Amino acid sequence: MPRFAACLLFLLALFPWAESRAGSPARPVVIGYVMDGATLPAIDARKLDAINFAFAQVDAAHGIFLPGDTAPAALAGLAALKHGNPNLRLLLSVGGWGAGNFSEAAATDAARATFAESAARLVVQHRLDGIDIDWEYPTLPGPGISHSPADRENFTRLLQAVRARLDALGAAEGRRYLLTIAAADGEAARGLDLPRIAPLLDWINLMTYDFFGSLTATTGHHAALGRSASAPAEARTTVAAVDEFLAAGVPAAKLNVGAAFYGRKFVRVQRADHGLHQAYGEHAAFLSWRELQADYIGRNGYVRYWDEDAQAAWLWNDADASFVTYEDPQSLRAKAAFVRERGLGGVMYWEHRQDDGTLLDALREGLEGP
Repeated sequence: MPRFAACLLFLLALFPWAESRAGSPARPVVIGYVMDGATLPAIDARKLDAINFAFAQVDAAHGIFLPGDTAPAALAGLAALKHGNPNLRLLLSVGGWGAGNFSEAAATDAARATFAESAARLVVQHRLDGIDIDWEYPTLPGPGISHSPADRENFTRLLQAVRARLDALGAAEGRRYLLTIAAADGEAARGLDLPRIAPLLDWINLMTYDFFGSLTATTGHHAALGRSASAPAEARTTVAAVDEFLAAGVPAAKLNVGAAFYGRKFVRVQRADHGLHQAYGEHAAFLSWRELQADYIGRNGYVRYWDEDAQAAWLWNDADASFVTYEDPQSLRAKAAFVRERGLGGVMYWEHRQDDGTLLDALREGLEGP
């Protein structure tokens, strides 16, 4: 066997996505976030390629740590799922919305080395396949977290340190460990030096949801694929986010679009156009897919509407002027088709406990094609 072919087979054995990341055709992956808890949700490991366990936290002096008492047992339970799917990859996701101390942990060589060493230690201790970093967002205050203009450069250096440490660990063990991040588009992407960090990462999970919420002036599709005809020209969409990251030089096969297994409810909404892109009184609730099915879709006065341009559904209750934006099987199949058409890496979703299996099945079916 030629030396190149032998090396390629070795890489594929260690890293099932190597064929895709090298640019050859491969099935898009499905990555699910699973939150910590006293018990794990039902998970069919055969339907997933990777699980991101959420969340570890950051301490500037000691690096990454697992908060609470339930995480070790939960990680052990997730690792056991590999008996049903040996190719399943388990990553520890660090951060999340409101998680601080990243700026300090990335600020110096010593702090970055501590962070990287803690990542390697947790990978070994919990039999992980990699680390997913969810810093929301470098250079931005978020919900009151520390931040600095230097975060953009320092995040690149932090990723370099973690990549080097995981590569050293993997070389000693004859395998490759994954390094991924969660990221958002627009202002949230300003703190990312994408041309420099993309080569360090195995993939980027794009949070293509929460486009509309309590911080926006009107209602709208919070996870739209395309732009609604009534949306402003600058409206955030999945297509626009992907195009932004591709234009910055991120390879298509390293981009996973995000799917939301939850919706957002707005109340006291102006009644024009069944509440779509209208002023509202309050962003009232997050609703899981389970709750949407039980109490909202076709129930209690809520009527479903479909936006062909956005490829998104919404609910409108005219009696109490309530609007709900959410993803359903039809919109998720559209996102999956977009992933296939654009040659993207796959789909990430938040969060596994919120689904009864319906949405995950729709994603899988969509990614497999007609």
